[in-house]
Amino acid sequence: MDKLLITGGNRLDGEISVSGAKNAALPILCASLLTPDTIALKNVPALKDIGTTVRLLGQMGVRITQEGDNALSLAAGGVHSLEAPYDLVKTMRASILVLGPLLARFGQAKVSLPGGCAIGQRPVDQHIKGLAALGAEISIEHGFVIARANRLKGASIRTDMVTVTGTENLMMAAVLAEGQTVLENAAREPEVADLAELLIKMGARIQGHGTDRIVIDGVDSLHGAEHTIVADRIEAGTFLCAVGATGGDILLRNAAPDTMGAILDKLQEAGMAIECGADWIRGSMSRRPKAVGFRTYEYPAFPTDMQAQVMALNTIADGTAVIVENIFENRYMHVQELGRMGAKIDIDGHTAVVTGVPALSGATVMATDLRASASLVIAGLAARGETTVERIYHLDRGYERMEHKLRSVGANIQRIVREQA
Repeated sequence: MDKLLITGGNRLDGEISVSGAKNAALPILCASLLTPDTIALKNVPALKDIGTTVRLLGQMGVRITQEGDNALSLAAGGVHSLEAPYDLVKTMRASILVLGPLLARFGQAKVSLPGGCAIGQRPVDQHIKGLAALGAEISIEHGFVIARANRLKGASIRTDMVTVTGTENLMMAAVLAEGQTVLENAAREPEVADLAELLIKMGARIQGHGTDRIVIDGVDSLHGAEHTIVADRIEAGTFLCAVGATGGDILLRNAAPDTMGAILDKLQEAGMAIECGADWIRGSMSRRPKAVGFRTYEYPAFPTDMQAQVMALNTIADGTAVIVENIFENRYMHVQELGRMGAKIDIDGHTAVVTGVPALSGATVMATDLRASASLVIAGLAARGETTVERIYHLDRGYERMEHKLRSVGANIQRIVREQA
C-alpha cells in the first residue's frame, strides 16, 4: 500500500486551489439517473470515491465522458441494470444514493447494503422509512435493499435523526413523485443545497433547501443541465489547520468561505488571522496556537469531518481543549496514533481532553479512516523529524492530490508508491 513520508518543521506559504466537494459530487453523480438527458458537471474532484461511483453508474449503463480536467458528462438514456452490487459499494456508504433515483425513475432498485469508513453506525433505516412513506415496497434480502413502486406519491416525512444522505436520497426520489413531499428535520449542509440547485436546473420544483424543511412538488420528468460542484469546505479547513500547526501564510482559491463559518470561527479562536472574499480565504499563523474546545453537531455547527484535524492542531496548542464528538461513536481512532507522536489525549466516552505539548515527534503511524488520515498528515507536518503515514488509501478517498498541493506551499512530503507484485 502507498504511504506518505513527511519531514516536519517547514512553514507553509503560497497558494492552493480547493477542489470540488466529494460529499456534493457523489449525490450529484447519482442524480444523473433521474433523466435520460446529459448532465454536464465541472469541478468534479479526482478521488477514489468518485471513481467508484463512476464505475457503478457505468455498469448500470450510464454513458460517462471525461470532458477535461475535473469535468464529466453523464447520460443515463441507456440504463440496463437497476442493481448496485456489493463489489462496487463495499468501500463507500454513499452508494446508497442510487436507491432513490432508480426507484423514482424506473420503479425498482436493488442496492447492496453499503460499506465505508469504520467510524460508526450509519444505518439506512431512515432512507427506507422515507421511501416507504412515499409508497415504495421495500425488503432486505441477502444483503440487498430491494425496492419497488409503480410511481412514488408525495408525503410528509420527518426523519428520526438528521441524515445527510437520507435527505439527499429522499429529495431525489421525491422530485419525480406524484404530488407534494415535505421533508422535516432535513439536513442543512451546503452539499445538500448544492444537489438541490442541480435538481432545480433539471426542472425540479424544490423550496427550502439549506433549511430543515424542504418542500418538493413532483414533476413528470427532468431534463439535462450543467452544474459546477461547490468547493470542498473540509479540504479547505484541513489546509488551514495545517498552516495553523506549522505556521505560515496560505491563500486558498476556489474556496467557499460562506459554508465554513464554524470552522473559521474556531481557527480564529486558535489565533489564526483569516481574511475572506467571495471565493478565497487567506490564513496566516505566526504563533503557537491556542487550545480550542468544541462539540460536533450537524451543520451549521462544527462538522464531525473536521474534528480530527482540529484535534491535531490542539495537540501542540497552548492549553487544554475539551472535544465532544456527538455524531459518530467510533471517531477517535486517530487518538492512539497521535499518541505515538507524543500527543497527550485522554478519552472518556464521547469526550476527548487534549493537553497541548510543545512539540510532537515523528513516528510511523497508520491511518484508520479518511479524516484520521488528514489529522496524521497535519501532525507530521508540525512534528520534529520524520513521520510515515501508512494506509493512505483512506486519504485518497477524500483528498485530491493532497501531497502535491502541500508540497507546492513548502511541505516536505512525498508519496512512496507500493511495489507491484
